[in-house]
Amino acid sequence: MSAQRDELHQIVEELPEEAVPVVLAELRARAVPKEARRWPPSWFGAANAREPDISERVDEVLRDELGRRYA
Repeated sequence: MSAQRDELHQIVEELPEEAVPVVLAELRARAVPKEARRWPPSWFGAANAREPDISERVDEVLRDELGRRYA
């Protein structure tokens, strides 16, 4: 658990009971249910390769690129 999420849990525990409905409504409005998260995301696969058969040529590409120095 991240430090921020842990802090959120601590703050929630310290809330006065009368504040719970207001905070809960706000959190519900901001939360994205796991079922609503799409995979793959809509942008996935949006890039175009210069050469469409790149996955078929992976061995060749790696052989040519490994050890090459970049500035």
